[in-house]
Amino acid sequence: MWSKGESEGLQTLGIVVVLCSSLKLLHYLGLIDLSDDKIEDELEMTMVCHRPEGLEQLEAQTNFSKRELQVLYRGFKNECPSGVVNEETFKQIYSQFFPHGDASMYAHYLFNAFDTTQTGSVKFEDFVTALSILLRGTVHEKLRWTFNLYDINKDGYINKEEMIDIVKAIYDMMGKYTYPVLKDDTPRQHVDVFFQKMDKNKDGVVTLDEFLESCQEDDNIMRSLQLFENVM
Repeated sequence: MWSKGESEGLQTLGIVVVLCSSLKLLHYLGLIDLSDDKIEDELEMTMVCHRPEGLEQLEAQTNFSKRELQVLYRGFKNECPSGVVNEETFKQIYSQFFPHGDASMYAHYLFNAFDTTQTGSVKFEDFVTALSILLRGTVHEKLRWTFNLYDINKDGYINKEEMIDIVKAIYDMMGKYTYPVLKDDTPRQHVDVFFQKMDKNKDGVVTLDEFLESCQEDDNIMRSLQLFENVM
């Protein structure tokens, strides 16, 4: 049986891993590496296969200035000359971040969260939108983005099996650095604790409202959401 302290920490784990690993990916792709070098002209965007939306439109849709978007695009273009990223690239990147574990399933779920249009590829606009939420979004926006990751089948609810899949993917990704050494049934045990707290009406699923309410009642989760506000 898990102690109250262990349970609270485990409930926070998923939120923190989502934010940390997402930002690792964005850093790898050059999206949070702002420098004072000369900003390249907007016309450079015509050099890639996918040309993003106009910067004015992205500026209106995100919490970034036009200058920040120009620098972010330069970093993205340097790492992704084609202008898009596919799921296999996600898996390759995360295998480098977590060489002692199997990050393939977590990368799959995270890719689906970034690929909001379900096209099988993630464009610059998708990355910038996610980055805007993770770094400068409101608490509700950050938590809604995280809820969408856990809602694997996109039906508007998180059920136990979806949560087990995500938690297991996180543990597999952490590999031998997961402590203490976990048994096969550990993800299900942790999810049972999670649902006891979040499933307010005990109907077997967690709604967005229940997710938001429970997370905002958790001081650890709220602190974790503030860790990334000054990244850029």
